[in-house]
Amino acid sequence: MKIVFFGTPEFAVASLRRLLDDGADVAAVVTMPDKIAGRGHKMIQSDVKKFAVERGLPVLQPEKLKNPEFIEQLRSIGADLFIVIAFRMLPEIVWSMPPLGTFNLHASLLPKYRGAAPINWAVINGEEQTGVTTFFLKHEIDTGDIIEQRSIEISPEDNVGDVHDRLMELGADMVAHTVKEIEAGNVNPVPQPAGDFTPAPKIFKETCKISWSASARDIHNLVRGLSPYPAAWSTLETGDKNHVALDVKIYQTALTDIPVGNKSPGEISVGKNRLFVAASDYLLEILSLQPAGKKRMDADAFLRGYHPEKFL
Repeated sequence: MKIVFFGTPEFAVASLRRLLDDGADVAAVVTMPDKIAGRGHKMIQSDVKKFAVERGLPVLQPEKLKNPEFIEQLRSIGADLFIVIAFRMLPEIVWSMPPLGTFNLHASLLPKYRGAAPINWAVINGEEQTGVTTFFLKHEIDTGDIIEQRSIEISPEDNVGDVHDRLMELGADMVAHTVKEIEAGNVNPVPQPAGDFTPAPKIFKETCKISWSASARDIHNLVRGLSPYPAAWSTLETGDKNHVALDVKIYQTALTDIPVGNKSPGEISVGKNRLFVAASDYLLEILSLQPAGKKRMDADAFLRGYHPEKFL
């Protein structure tokens, strides 16, 4: 069975590696075009491309997925199955091409968390469980018939990086199993349950800004759901003579049972080299943070160099 694999980030590499290790016939890989990034204006390749080149796989990088030349390249491969993981939305002319269909690996238990950032939003929303789903593509994004699902628990202190890594490996196992079941003719896809779903839109800078008037638990979950990347942030006002304001990324927090008392949201308390911030209900301890232009540090190191007063 001949396969074309579509993917871009590290999350997709684990599944591609597993397919190759299992002896799957991956005839080509489709990934995003290289892009210029960084101060050196270097050409950056996707994680999937770098891995595919290492394994000697043909790589296609179309600017436009409806480009006739690209469509003809795909057709000429004669693939039986397409697999899509963390890629762009495919047009019907692409996903309807292979005789065995096109399936996607999605990092949630569909129909929950349809959208671009399902892992982040599961943690931000304080979910205790999430998982991965393979499903056949159809017109509407993330709505196709489900082939298989597997779940994991989210612990109270997991951040999105922890959950991402576990789902990446779980997803690789499930992709390999889904391919074998399709090849054997054993799949019985089922429609997704009707009703409401939880959106998981793309994360932007404003998504990451902390509102200290929220509850301590909600802020804690926001920090977990954005750590280590792209990271929650807030603007800090220091007690230096010029009352400098600087942006600070916050990577790790801890819940406390200390009421805020008469402190207003964002107001800071320091005790025994520990840093606490008032939320709407309780003080939240800041464990790890990164002032603009500096390296990530723990609260103790931060307090040796700064005199924080309030997060704005």
